[in-house]
Amino acid sequence: MTQECKKEFTLRIAQANPTGLVVILYEMALCYLQEGKEARSLGDGAAFREANRKTRGCLNELLSSLHLEYEVAANLCRLYRYCLQRLAYSEALGDKAALEEVERILRRLQEAYAQVAAQDKSAPVMRNTQAVYAGLTYGKNTLTENMADQGANRGIRI
Repeated sequence: MTQECKKEFTLRIAQANPTGLVVILYEMALCYLQEGKEARSLGDGAAFREANRKTRGCLNELLSSLHLEYEVAANLCRLYRYCLQRLAYSEALGDKAALEEVERILRRLQEAYAQVAAQDKSAPVMRNTQAVYAGLTYGKNTLTENMADQGANRGIRI
């Protein structure tokens, strides 16, 4: 994942509500999965294993955040575990079809959660973060972000 991509995810995480965080996790998993597919096609085994490890990390985070008292959570739990098995299978046997299957599942779940997130008007999970407004200043080929409210409302309050 590029530094620019990491910065974008960090900014989005700081401003996301609970449903938005799930969408971001799916996007991160898909990004790592894509990196793994590219590394596999280039024959870079170490990069492939590292990308698979990061994808599994995202899936494990999704798995641990489930509220199992809801029936749909049990179904998601089985899907996440299946994806984890397919990733392990892909890593062990180099099966490209397993990676594509995991990608299809995660992409469909990400799209579904994105629709739910669009309707979720709850407050961001993180409080006292900087407000960032993009597009206030820009050049011919660049976009600069402006960070507002960097005063007393940042950080930990005692």
